Amino acid sequence: MVRGLLCVALLFVTVTARAETWPEKDWAMGTPLNGPAVDALDAYAFPPRDDTTRQGIRTDALLVIRDGEIIYERYAAPTTASTPHLTWSVSKSLMATVLGVAYGENRFKLSDPVARFYPPMKQHPKVTMADLLHWASGLDWQEDYEYAPLKSSVVAMLYTRGRGDMAEFAANTDAAAAPGQAFRYSSGDSNILSAALKGMLGHKAYMSYPWDALFKPLGIRNATWETDADETFVASSYAYLTARDLARVGLLMARDGRWGEQQLLPEEWVAFNRQPFDKYKSGQDEAVPGGQWWLNTGAPRPWPDAPTNTFAALGHWGQALFVLPDEHLVIVRYGDDRDGSYRHNELLKRVLAAVQP
Repeated sequence: MVRGLLCVALLFVTVTARAETWPEKDWAMGTPLNGPAVDALDAYAFPPRDDTTRQGIRTDALLVIRDGEIIYERYAAPTTASTPHLTWSVSKSLMATVLGVAYGENRFKLSDPVARFYPPMKQHPKVTMADLLHWASGLDWQEDYEYAPLKSSVVAMLYTRGRGDMAEFAANTDAAAAPGQAFRYSSGDSNILSAALKGMLGHKAYMSYPWDALFKPLGIRNATWETDADETFVASSYAYLTARDLARVGLLMARDGRWGEQQLLPEEWVAFNRQPFDKYKSGQDEAVPGGQWWLNTGAPRPWPDAPTNTFAALGHWGQALFVLPDEHLVIVRYGDDRDGSYRHNELLKRVLAAVQP
């Protein structure tokens, strides 16, 4: 009798377990969302807009993946499913993911001084790879854009005196704090990471490494990643992917670095990405930093209507890749929001309402 009950229980677990679907050339299509909650999501994400202005919420793409299947997808012209979209600072999390492959190949340790791989950082000899990944180099960096462009380190790096060699420009910044002791969001830290990866690999291998290590294994075919004049990938800002391709990165992270039968990223690397930086002080940024990813932890939570273990890659003007492990969801949102009216939490709230049975 006990054996029979055990067999029934095992059969029940097998039948009720979620099927694990992986995208091949294309994503599988699940049952499309519908109903009033979907209408409310559409109304928030895609309100009527006047393309002659830059006001209001301006979503270019919204894609929702559940259990590896597309259940919602909508675009606003000229963006389509085949358009590689500028990701802005989502590029930082992409570089962290590429570095995860290198970490799994034992090319570096988190405790390694960055100067081991990138000589211009010898002037900051105590800065480690972990410090850069936490945006905690201690460098006196000003991440201002529209509000104080003349004082902005990032504007100077991307567009004026630093654009020829962005990592070197960042490395030449004076120190303001001891490494690893304070969070200070910095596109410069992210570009130094990119240069450090080049130092690990050598120039030739580096130029194809994001494709060889990450994009090709995930089936991403349309990625573009701009470099500076020194042929270093602009990890802070200039990766372009379609919404469907960026969602592949989200699914990889949702499944702890595994892609099909291959453990592409070490589980410990994904755990590091999702571990809050312990020197972060509440309210310093719109979310809590992990290892070049953003986390929904702390009090108050950045996105109170989403589960605590939600994490994200975020970019300027509303770019976002959200991973909700408990809900088996990956969400990509591309936009062109310039007036500050869009809110990540409101979008997440409405997506979660729309996916409820």
